Amino acid sequence: MAIPSPTHPCWQRLAGGALSRLKTQHLGTQFLIKNMERSKDSPHDKAQAIRAYFTKWERLLAPEIQQLTTL
Repeated sequence: MAIPSPTHPCWQRLAGGALSRLKTQHLGTQFLIKNMERSKDSPHDKAQAIRAYFTKWERLLAPEIQQLTTL
């Protein structure tokens, strides 16, 4: 499954708190979720960081990527 486009609304939803509902066993992704919960960055900056993470680790995160548009 491909990463959603940068303009897809899922990134803003994830940055707004939906990321905490992601089901994952991947330790790095769990760390990302906690960092985003604690971050004082703007939702736009969070959305960009989340997308960059999933783009970088796309090959390892297929189950998580499948969930992105449903959260």
